Amino acid sequence: MEMERVTEFPHATMDRRPRKRARLGWDVSHTPKAQIGMLCGQEVGDVASLVSSGKPSYSSSSSMYPKGVARNASPPWREDDKDGHYMFALGENLTTRYKIYSKMGEGTFGQVLECWDREREEMVAIKIVRAIKKYREAAMIEIDVLQQLGRHDKSGNRCVQIRNWFDYRNHICIVFEKLGPSLYDFLRKNGYRPFPIDLVRELGRQLLESVAFMHDLHLIHTDLKPENILLVSSEYIKVPDYKDVSCSKKLPKSSAIKLIDFGSTTYDHQDHSYIVSTRHYRAPEVILGLGWSYPCDIWSVGCILVELCSGETLFQTHENLEHLAMMERVLGPLPQRMLKRADRHVEKYIRRGRLNWPEGAISRDSIKAVLRLPRLQNLVMQQVDHSAGDFIDLLQSLLRYEPSARLTAREALRHPFFTSNRHWRL
Repeated sequence: MEMERVTEFPHATMDRRPRKRARLGWDVSHTPKAQIGMLCGQEVGDVASLVSSGKPSYSSSSSMYPKGVARNASPPWREDDKDGHYMFALGENLTTRYKIYSKMGEGTFGQVLECWDREREEMVAIKIVRAIKKYREAAMIEIDVLQQLGRHDKSGNRCVQIRNWFDYRNHICIVFEKLGPSLYDFLRKNGYRPFPIDLVRELGRQLLESVAFMHDLHLIHTDLKPENILLVSSEYIKVPDYKDVSCSKKLPKSSAIKLIDFGSTTYDHQDHSYIVSTRHYRAPEVILGLGWSYPCDIWSVGCILVELCSGETLFQTHENLEHLAMMERVLGPLPQRMLKRADRHVEKYIRRGRLNWPEGAISRDSIKAVLRLPRLQNLVMQQVDHSAGDFIDLLQSLLRYEPSARLTAREALRHPFFTSNRHWRL
């Protein structure tokens, strides 16, 4: 019989647009379908029907195991793929405690699997990190952050909860509560139809509360984006689309959300000279090499709120100069004092104290992409039927160029967009 050492560490308290992003949503289809068997995260049998029933039936799924293999036995030893990803087949065990049911997502860090926890009798999401030193080290930092968040978030309603972690066949595995889809995946599957402003308000309030909670602990997330904000529930309702009465759109049945992905989270006292944030949500001070701190999270929040109310990424770009030009198009000129202090690596984007645009554009298509963008006020007015004034003022306060001039998360929560009684409809 194969014997292997598994170190386990319990934690008791604990497309229409060319976005070019890894899909990181942890959502699982609820529509049963015939599935065929294959290796490395592909289907072996009808596991979707097991998910919908909550607790799996082992008698019905025993055929998922090869003949002669015990239900709780370890799977055969396989080499990792060339990128260090763990190789698996659905229906196999991940230690004797967890059984793999589906692949939920994949990213540069590794992959996320939906598994049945035999001990707690619940579905969980397990992040299996690539067997590469830098990703293993980043995973240990994430575990430290998750445990600290868990100690201080007694209610568990701000950030995803870590259940457990262990080292299995040279892969760090982090066990999380299973949540619903990411806000990005919900928008994508809904045809990028924007959320109503009242839902944006509730999602924004929770997001800022989570960010304020982290900042109070001297932690900076550095990678806030709709992919890293998960709905707690996968349930939704259908409502008429007032812009097209012949169609309906989906809305989350519950607006409860939680933050995920703390692999890039840093403490305020650590080095802040490197590049952070996914491109579309990256603050100007990061691009200009001016250093960054808590306000880089606030900028990301502003970009996210615009995306939720419009259905479109605010700054859809993959190039620094074009990105800065888009900022100026939407928000006005960048301050000269910021441009003068820019890092030498980005000096090529600046000429005579101003952005070298459109002279420095890489193509005519790039210039056209910038010119197509509306001013922030116009963008919001096109989408919001009420509360537009307060919402625009909030966004302008979150998207100020100077980091020190941006609202803090706590200050933003006191903004009239969240506190004024006139916005709440019965």
